[in-house]
Amino acid sequence: MNNEKLDISVVIPLLNEAESLTELSEWIIRVLENDKKSFEIIFIDDGSTDNSWEIIENLKEKFPQIRGIKFRRNYGKSAALQVGFEACRGDVVFTMDADLQDDPDELPELYKMIVEQDYDIVSGWKKVRHDPVLSKNIPSKFYNFVVRKMTKIKLHDMNCGLKAYKNRVVKSIEVYGDMHRFIPVLAKWAGFKKIGEKVVHHRERKYGRTKFGLERFIRGPLDLMSVMFISKFGKRPMHFFGVLGTIVFFIGFAISLYLGINKLVAVNRGIVIERITQNPFFYLALVSMIIGTLLFLTGFLGELISRSANDRNVYLIDKKI
Repeated sequence: MNNEKLDISVVIPLLNEAESLTELSEWIIRVLENDKKSFEIIFIDDGSTDNSWEIIENLKEKFPQIRGIKFRRNYGKSAALQVGFEACRGDVVFTMDADLQDDPDELPELYKMIVEQDYDIVSGWKKVRHDPVLSKNIPSKFYNFVVRKMTKIKLHDMNCGLKAYKNRVVKSIEVYGDMHRFIPVLAKWAGFKKIGEKVVHHRERKYGRTKFGLERFIRGPLDLMSVMFISKFGKRPMHFFGVLGTIVFFIGFAISLYLGINKLVAVNRGIVIERITQNPFFYLALVSMIIGTLLFLTGFLGELISRSANDRNVYLIDKKI
């Protein structure tokens, strides 16, 4: 395999985008050759059922800068990006969509922000979107607002496909599930905190139709919760489950203690009251103590798994003397 270092890698995941690949390739090559940069374009065919792969093969014969990776089936955008990140050789790595809605003319300015301003990541901001208002624009704005508040990363368009990264950023993170929406969050967790933003031109879709349906509104929040939990407690699950379990157990224990003392005081004074087992708070206390114990054990088992995981001693070292 050729391990020659390059200035730029452009990683493009795609699914059934045969109509746009030739135009997109020629556009990117024209922009980067005019900018006099060494580069490669890596297409990751995520199980297309049209003739996208045949077009990539033909483009490879015409343009030596093009590389292609084809999945046997559809694994999703995150898997495609992860494989592309593993294969890329550029000092600066771009990601963009294959549908021609991302503008290749933005690449030189994004490159300068990484190289000259020393950003770890620069994310595109589609300030003016050419998407349906109700199904995409409004949900996207609400989603980005929530993510900004939860992650403290001040990006207006977290899910923009057009992004630029330092090479060491993409080599230091793992993208899976639907985590491609939260790569800046994963990068910040890995220690890359200089994250910038640039307003980019968003083009109307020229060919085909969008590959994302209503299920993204379900997956997105679930993946956000996963990212937030992993980033804070992935290496110390006892700090979450142990503390929560202790609090829940203590609530149940306190209720049980109160019921027991109240019963003893009543018997001592000759007062007839209902049995403890007839009081609904008894069952609430019992359930609370059981749940608290289970949460504590979950944290304990999580600690054991975390300590025995293969990556327990993987730390990102920034510099050495």
